Amino acid sequence: MDNSGGTSANIQASLSGRYATALFELARDANSINAVEKSLTSVAKAVNESADLKSLTTNPVLTRTDAKKAIAAVAKAMKLDALTTKTLGVLADNRRLSETASVARAFSSLAAAHRGEVTAEVTSAHALSAAQMKTLSANLKARVGSDVAIQTKVDPSILGGLTVRIGSQMIDTSIKTRLNTLANAMKG
Repeated sequence: MDNSGGTSANIQASLSGRYATALFELARDANSINAVEKSLTSVAKAVNESADLKSLTTNPVLTRTDAKKAIAAVAKAMKLDALTTKTLGVLADNRRLSETASVARAFSSLAAAHRGEVTAEVTSAHALSAAQMKTLSANLKARVGSDVAIQTKVDPSILGGLTVRIGSQMIDTSIKTRLNTLANAMKG
């Protein structure tokens, strides 16, 4: 089942998706999809974990030139591949460094579709342990019928449980949703 056409069309609808699609096509032509995906994942993780890097990507008073120099230094220090480094430079040039994590997620979805995998975007209140990831992966594989690449995101506002999005399908077992449903039922 190749749903990469639908995946690609959905991804291209967003700004970060257009950057990711352009990067994916370059990476595919250069046979470097895995290297770019690894680099983007590292950068997105670093942005999430480093206050300084997050500030670099969101600082509105930083000039384009300074942002470009800073992100080039980060890319060199992290030993990122050339395509990812160039893309981060373009993002800096266009004042879109804040889209870095979104570009990484979109690129991973395109890469997974290219490999014939299904991608699930999983949001949890806390980071999932390796055992929880293994169980989740097995459950999703049983539900979907094929291997599932899992992209995780932490959002404490859901309180507990998980939300899982596979394509246009949403599975929401979050405590926040359950409480809202209960509150609405009590009002009615």
